[in-house]
Amino acid sequence: MTIFKEVLDEEYLTVAEAKELLAAIEEERALDEDREMRYELARAIEHVNRFAVLDAEESRELVGELVELEKVDESTAYKIADLLPQDRDELRAVFAQERYSLDGDELDEILDIVAKYA
Repeated sequence: MTIFKEVLDEEYLTVAEAKELLAAIEEERALDEDREMRYELARAIEHVNRFAVLDAEESRELVGELVELEKVDESTAYKIADLLPQDRDELRAVFAQERYSLDGDELDEILDIVAKYA
């Protein structure tokens, strides 16, 4: 007999938003001296502290602007917000698994939006 778990809800987060959530968990754990952080949680906190460039509000705004573009779906917008590509080659790497490719003008439009936040 196999027990399956079903997904009740799914939500994308940027690294900056994850940092905000993990900071609250870290603060809560720090108040309880008997409760220590698990290895995975400590590594996750270290990761978001190292790689979060924007704050959570800025990253949400960036994702919002990117989603408004025709060729950028929600998951790709979150990838772009996390990576903050600086040139066309870096941006093409984000779109490498998509079934379509972007021309130079579309890439430049995305890079212009990213440049406002980076």
